[in-house]
Amino acid sequence: MDHTDVSRFAATFQAFLDQVVEAARSAPDGAVPVAERIHTFLGQDPVTLPVITEPFPTFQLATVQVALDRLLQRPGVQHELLGIAGDGREHESLTEILETSRRHGRFWIGSVDYTSVPVAIDDDMTCVRFGLYLIDDGTRRLTVLLRGGDPLHGSPAMLEILTGSMPDAKAWLAELRAERATSDVLRGQVLSFEPSEFEPGAGPVRFHRRPQLDRDDVVLPEGVLERVERQVIGIARHRDRLRREGRHLKRGVLLYGPPGTGKTHTVRYLTGVLPDFTVVLLAGPAIRFVSEACALARNLQPALIVLEDCDLVAEDRSFTPEGNPLLFTVLDEMEGLADDADVCFLLTTNRADLIDTALAQRPGRVDLAVEVPLPDPPGRRRLFEIYGRGISVQPAEVDTVVERTEGVPASFIKEMTRRATLLAAERDADDTTAADVLAAIDELTAAQEALTRRLLGSGDDHEPDIDEIDDDPGDIDDEFETPATDRGWFAYAPRSGQRYRGR
Repeated sequence: MDHTDVSRFAATFQAFLDQVVEAARSAPDGAVPVAERIHTFLGQDPVTLPVITEPFPTFQLATVQVALDRLLQRPGVQHELLGIAGDGREHESLTEILETSRRHGRFWIGSVDYTSVPVAIDDDMTCVRFGLYLIDDGTRRLTVLLRGGDPLHGSPAMLEILTGSMPDAKAWLAELRAERATSDVLRGQVLSFEPSEFEPGAGPVRFHRRPQLDRDDVVLPEGVLERVERQVIGIARHRDRLRREGRHLKRGVLLYGPPGTGKTHTVRYLTGVLPDFTVVLLAGPAIRFVSEACALARNLQPALIVLEDCDLVAEDRSFTPEGNPLLFTVLDEMEGLADDADVCFLLTTNRADLIDTALAQRPGRVDLAVEVPLPDPPGRRRLFEIYGRGISVQPAEVDTVVERTEGVPASFIKEMTRRATLLAAERDADDTTAADVLAAIDELTAAQEALTRRLLGSGDDHEPDIDEIDDDPGDIDDEFETPATDRGWFAYAPRSGQRYRGR
């Protein structure tokens, strides 16, 4: 067999393989090619028509579905929802699907793909993940392919709109955008972003139950909470007058102080008393999603953007000559909001000395910086009243507890009362007494408890000054200070693990 024979055999065998693959991909008997069905509906050859593409974040699928359903429910609108069958459809654009359907019969009408999307803590919604809408509103006909996105396979979320009239497609898309703005399912929610597992940027959204705290449970020095409330809540309450008189609404508040003093506790209180605000939590690695958070806040105002431990991103640029790209993003996003946008940035940090001056001093970025210090004697007394409920103590014993806890944060007192109850339970005592509290203090302040005290935010004479510490390990108290995504805010959210991953 010479070279010519080998080449002839290879070409024949390749043609055979192509026929096998084509037969496997071809439509079953009686199936209707997608291009043929759309041609019948539009009365025009769809392969010759332009397509408008409208991408959207995968976590916005439920909002797009709600907006689309509302357009379809308008009087006089008729529609049909169809599926597309055929291998590889997720990786083909609508134009490619139509071309391949016309030439090779590879894609045909099939069943619609659906997915269940969480839209709140206790609520899910069924959405179309891959489906073709044929829409007739009496004056125009158009086809809309809705893709919910599949990050696992690299398929983005988008709408693809095909019609014989480009102005009709643009007008319909404008109507859909208006519906999205008024029917966003994330409006008024407390949520956070998670990293995408398969692509850059924000992935699923995690929902959190809105905290409900009494004002009396926020223990701060006299006048501090009032100042914070005026800046965060007062501006929201008087937004109409401020706008009428030409005052800006966007604002930033920085809460700084040692770990465990109640910064996050204060944030949780503010979130609870602003029930109509959309709240976006950015803590730890999620801080890098500040652009997504600001885009969401613009559309869903009034909104509150919480940046926990912002020193992780807003480190003073004098320490890094090349600058901090993430810091620049934060500054640009804060600056980019319109003055009349009712958006509040609420930042917390344990290291105010590391905050870049551009972030902390420019109006419209941070307008109020408030120290949340270690509690003074009246504060420690109030904290013991809150966390020590059920403990049998006399007034003089309370004085002793207050004296013994000098220099500790609020989180220390909370842990102290829990440990006191545990000590009483282990000795089979019916009541927790002052003796148990004092024993708990002794344990927490003992040399072998140095690490525990460090985690609780309490230091001793042998520990370096806070300015000498390069990195703060955080606070083990779930309520007050922790950037970890499985603690702090998240510990208070039943079903908080519920999230949409676009699959």
